[in-house]
Amino acid sequence: MHWVPCGTYNVNYRQDFAIFRTKPHWISLVVFLLILFTLPFYCSRYMLALLSTIGITIIAVQGLGILTGYGGQISIGQAAFMGTGAYLSVILMQRFDFPFLLALFSAGIGSGLVGVVFGLPALRIKGFYLAMSTLAAQLILGWFFLHLRGITGGTEGLHVEHASFAGITFNTPQNKYWLVMVFTLLAIFFAKNLMRTKVGRALVAIRDNDLAAKVMGIEVALYKLLAFFISCFFAGIAGAVYAHYIGFISPVQFTLQDSILYLGILIVGGMGSIMGAIFGTVFMKLIEEFVFVISPMLATWFPGFGAQFFAALSLAFYAIIIILFLVFEPRGINHLWVVLKNRYRLYPFSH
Repeated sequence: MHWVPCGTYNVNYRQDFAIFRTKPHWISLVVFLLILFTLPFYCSRYMLALLSTIGITIIAVQGLGILTGYGGQISIGQAAFMGTGAYLSVILMQRFDFPFLLALFSAGIGSGLVGVVFGLPALRIKGFYLAMSTLAAQLILGWFFLHLRGITGGTEGLHVEHASFAGITFNTPQNKYWLVMVFTLLAIFFAKNLMRTKVGRALVAIRDNDLAAKVMGIEVALYKLLAFFISCFFAGIAGAVYAHYIGFISPVQFTLQDSILYLGILIVGGMGSIMGAIFGTVFMKLIEEFVFVISPMLATWFPGFGAQFFAALSLAFYAIIIILFLVFEPRGINHLWVVLKNRYRLYPFSH
């Protein structure tokens, strides 16, 4: 059920499916976009770097949200698929002279196909066993990144040329920020609309009860593999954008720890929602920055513990936050946001 402000009615399906229903919604969107794309003119490089990192992570987590939150299939290899997209994009551009956009989308498709291969076990297994299968993907792909030195550069990594499109070279923090934001908004828009289509409804049906979905005529096997393809496509795009933003890639940038962190972000933000991936990413990245700022201060105040103890404090914070959300708010930040919106719309009639 979609809650709308008092006096706002949907009289046709087009209005009912609209993402932005009212004039205040559209005004808020325009203001938000104006602020988002004018930030480079008055924000520091540090802030632009933080926002760019958040944007890239949102793309990857949105893909994982489609697979896990909507499709009900778990994956512990999202960082590896992100790495696949990063390496494919760089190799296609620098060795085969692909244009930037073609290399980027080819990397997304390539990552999606690799994801389908590792998603094949989902046709026969689920839950813990499927998690182990995707963990194998993380380890196998990580091994290729590290040992195919002639292609990936091994531990030395690869230096990435600046992306260019329509005569614009993305070689400054401002240009790179705009590049990341454009693809982040496109990923959110695509994910939001995908979940309103036949594919999205089929994934939700499979998540809730795959046997009932099969009885209703849904091709369960097809949609499970499609969920893996879409999830890894998002990861590949995120990896390609990340490669051109950072300017250097190596195996240590796509680790198992990152894959687990993406799952944690999804839990904190709220599974089964587009906004959940956004809320979770922003919240966890801000916590990471907060720990980064206070760690040197704590090391100064408590020298007996040593600097390394506080340097690793972010991992403990992540674990504690995830546990707290699992216990006290398993539906994540998005559920709190929905409750807040509904209370505001119903005020002062709370019942």
